[in-house]
Amino acid sequence: MKRGFIVWSVLCCFFLSFGFAKGAFAKSKIIIGFTVSQTGKLNAESKEQFNGMELWKDYVNKHGGIYVKNLHKRLPVEFRYYDDESSKDRVQQLYVRLINQDGADFLISPYSSGLTASSAIIAEQYGKVMLATGAASDGIFSKGYTHIFQIYTPASRYLTGALDLLKARDPKAKKVAIIFEQSNFAKAVASAAKNYAEKKGFKVVIFESYGKGTTDFTSFLNKIAEKKPDAIIGGGHFADGETFAKQIFEQRLKVKLVSLLVAPAVPKFAEIGNAALYVTAPSQWEPRAKFTKSTAKRLGLPWFGVSANWFIKKYSKLYGETPGYHAAGGFAAGLVLQKAIEDAGCLKSSKVIRALENMDLMTFYGRIKFDKGDYYGRQVGHEMVYLQWQKKDSKLEKEVIWPRGAESAKLIYPYYKKF
Repeated sequence: MKRGFIVWSVLCCFFLSFGFAKGAFAKSKIIIGFTVSQTGKLNAESKEQFNGMELWKDYVNKHGGIYVKNLHKRLPVEFRYYDDESSKDRVQQLYVRLINQDGADFLISPYSSGLTASSAIIAEQYGKVMLATGAASDGIFSKGYTHIFQIYTPASRYLTGALDLLKARDPKAKKVAIIFEQSNFAKAVASAAKNYAEKKGFKVVIFESYGKGTTDFTSFLNKIAEKKPDAIIGGGHFADGETFAKQIFEQRLKVKLVSLLVAPAVPKFAEIGNAALYVTAPSQWEPRAKFTKSTAKRLGLPWFGVSANWFIKKYSKLYGETPGYHAAGGFAAGLVLQKAIEDAGCLKSSKVIRALENMDLMTFYGRIKFDKGDYYGRQVGHEMVYLQWQKKDSKLEKEVIWPRGAESAKLIYPYYKKF
């Protein structure tokens, strides 16, 4: 009887130990969930962001996966994603599904501030760490969330550089027209730009919004012709920005500077031909504004990840075009999550959050550091660059023209010089 009890006890200990070991080592992959706007008005930008994320996944998996210290092994990354159809309502349904049915360990946001705001509610509710890329709204980070971390420079600093550029290039410029899409993102950018413009001594002669899906900007163009501003700044997303730029060109408006959100930063913008010429735009990242290990060393920051040259070469080969900042932001989101997991040494959300809080490093995309104060999780390290479409050997190309020290070419000014 005693012998039987001992055998039974040993067997119990064996199976319990086996069970614990199996539980500790059963994790065979890291599941990252997100949605993509495969359809709907955000398709162009979202597709490029997704391409950047896919390239990161391929990169990390070719190196064996992400090293998780407490498991003593590398785990490959697996994506689970769905088409959100550019719909806020669909986003929330799908993020619940990603967490409850697909077992996502971590989340990446959809493209756009509006969709990200919807997904952030779900991520916070379920306690899932989410890297917010493609989302610049400051408002997302004013709600007390503790699981959402921003990759983009926030909207409050998005178009202020255009005004600095104008002031530096033409101190006599005084009047600005701000025309923007009725979206959370564009409104936040435009409001911050208006406040900044007035502080800098500019007179904002037009401050108006247009509805989503607007294709006729005639009424705005008539007001611009009447008020004669030195600069037009604003926009929203790709479709409206492209159309707005084309109609400004067709009307031959004699403004000195045109700086629009999103659209000019997408390579596809070149398809509108001469209407793209001399248009400027803020960009989260550009191939010609390269951040390097030397940049990191100069700033006393650690370097992590691939070089800009590697990213550009691999992306161009895979997708047949030079990457824009949406692609770079997608890759950077994966890179930052990878670094946070490696620093945490485990997949536990609280540990990964602590690693993100303490992060201050340089990547090919630029500096990454997060706010730990009132706007917890907001990006405070990354800065914008400004591009302008110029002709080089009869071919339209994007050149970096601001800030000083980062230029790949001089600003061609005024905009109406092309007429």
